[in-house]
Amino acid sequence: MPWQCPDLPFLEERHRQLALDVGYWCEAHRATLSPDDGGDFADRCRKIVRSLGQAGFLDHVLPVASAGDGQPAIDIRSICVVREALAYESNLAASLFAIQGMGLSPLRRFGSREMRDRYVSRARAGESIGALAISEANGGSDVGGILTTAKRDGDDFRISGEKMWIANGGLADHYLVLARTDKSAAKGAISAFLVDADLPGVEPSPPIDILDGFPLAAVRFNDVPVPASQLVGEAGKGLSIAMSGFDLFRPSVGAAAVGVAKRALDASVARVRDRRLFGKPMSELDGVPARLADMLADVETGTLAVYRAAWAGDREAERFSTDAALAKLVATEAAQRVVDSAVQMFGAEGVTKDGLIARLYREVRPMRIYEGASEIQKMIIARSILRGGVNA
Repeated sequence: MPWQCPDLPFLEERHRQLALDVGYWCEAHRATLSPDDGGDFADRCRKIVRSLGQAGFLDHVLPVASAGDGQPAIDIRSICVVREALAYESNLAASLFAIQGMGLSPLRRFGSREMRDRYVSRARAGESIGALAISEANGGSDVGGILTTAKRDGDDFRISGEKMWIANGGLADHYLVLARTDKSAAKGAISAFLVDADLPGVEPSPPIDILDGFPLAAVRFNDVPVPASQLVGEAGKGLSIAMSGFDLFRPSVGAAAVGVAKRALDASVARVRDRRLFGKPMSELDGVPARLADMLADVETGTLAVYRAAWAGDREAERFSTDAALAKLVATEAAQRVVDSAVQMFGAEGVTKDGLIARLYREVRPMRIYEGASEIQKMIIARSILRGGVNA
């Protein structure tokens, strides 16, 4: 059963048409999206990004400005629709789609016109790849504990430090780097820089082999000379600049989780319909119908949380940060339960390394960690409750 766009009041007809377009694109590019395509992995990632750009899907994460508009609006519902549809077929494609936007979306509000002209159009077309260089080995979710430094050197800065767990690390043509511009100051001393990957001293590690197969690497910045013009926004405002992008894209992590969960549910339904055990269809065995019902309840709950948050973000609701945290928390935790149930129903086939269900399990588990672990989302939600109650 192919992926279908959620029929929700939060979505408009343009979103449903977009969903159809992504579905057709996935069908046309199934060979490239397949994890068993046999080609070089880095080349496959670049090919996927180029194809997403050529199809116009990257316009949704890096929208084109209208005449005289320096801050084109991002439609979060469109991002979620695209990412969910892609994740149903290939979470690699869904992640590449999102990271392309996250790496440059802060330029919408904080970058100079020259910076936007230089980087965004090529990234939108899929001709260059972006990345976020924020996390560090000892910091994890505590981005305020960044140790990477950016020291003034005449008209330039010199950036030194090592970033970890960088999505697109080693593939990227440019990195959005958070670095401390005043070691003696508190969190406000962290600034954001756009750093070209070909500058001397930018040294990616070999790829880090993680569960879901996404391209991650450590990146060391060895006294990298970065022009002051590459400072994004005001010095010392790097944390708020980077977090503005996280809020925009956080519901889309939930959307990807929903896409993976729907694929697991569809595969499970086909499995229990077709397989016979103890002389009858598996769907008639004790416990199987109830498990399917639980899986659908989790899928629906995650879907509603995601698209409610996306709708709130598009309306610029004041509590969007809380809604975004809820979307990621609810959808990723629910998807983990759905995929785990699928593993159980597939039995030995569910834990076969090259099987679909095992791949979905590997894809869904990291979603509860990256872009803010579930525990971080709970902290955000709890703060909102304590400020003004459940309707705050």
